[in-house]
Amino acid sequence: VISDAQAMIRERRNPDIDIDSIPIDDATTYQLLAQGDTIGVFQLESSPMRALIRSLIPTKLEDLSAVLALYRPGPMANIPEYIERKHGRKQVVYPHPMLKEILEPTFGIMIYQEQIMQVAQVMAGYTLGSADILRKAMGKKNKEVMEKNRTIFIEGARKNGVSEKEAGEIFTTMEKFAEYGFNRSHSVAYAVVAFHTTYLKAHYPAEFMASALTHNMSSVEEMQKFLSDCKRLGIKTLGPDINESE
Repeated sequence: VISDAQAMIRERRNPDIDIDSIPIDDATTYQLLAQGDTIGVFQLESSPMRALIRSLIPTKLEDLSAVLALYRPGPMANIPEYIERKHGRKQVVYPHPMLKEILEPTFGIMIYQEQIMQVAQVMAGYTLGSADILRKAMGKKNKEVMEKNRTIFIEGARKNGVSEKEAGEIFTTMEKFAEYGFNRSHSVAYAVVAFHTTYLKAHYPAEFMASALTHNMSSVEEMQKFLSDCKRLGIKTLGPDINESE
């Protein structure tokens, strides 16, 4: 969809468009996201997701990445808290001051598997390799490996001045989040594609919708959805014409 929209834009309006070079802080794009005007946008077009985006009012790529990671069974419970903290209606609380740098981008909430690994490294002195073993064990609920690691984690944290009680509580929190944790690397990639599709819809709606329609020709339901959105946006749609269509 992005590729074909770009081809049409280059031909008709802007020969220099390059989706990989667009400003990632484009205000018009975030305005469209805040309105929940995301029909056709990668990963963000379901009704519940659009309602969530309107509540969240994303202002940076990190917000998009976080919401894509949170919007799944388990982590969904943290969405209201994330929104409240983002808008400053609730105080951002960190499990321990040592973890502020790791959890600051996500307002003190553990969202990503990579954060679980970083916490183990920073607080308990894990190597990157052993932190990855811990992540896998938590994700697969391997009780034997987790219990062994609880002891290692608490002991390592105590060496860094963290009490046994605090370390145990943080390990339990990590277990809970790792069960459903999403890869940050995966989520950010999704967020970039979501941003790119929103940017095209915000700046080149006719070309974007034309491309979306072309790539959904096999589904009457999808076609109706996009045609309805075109009507709402005031984009005139014409039927196929052998003398006009390319």
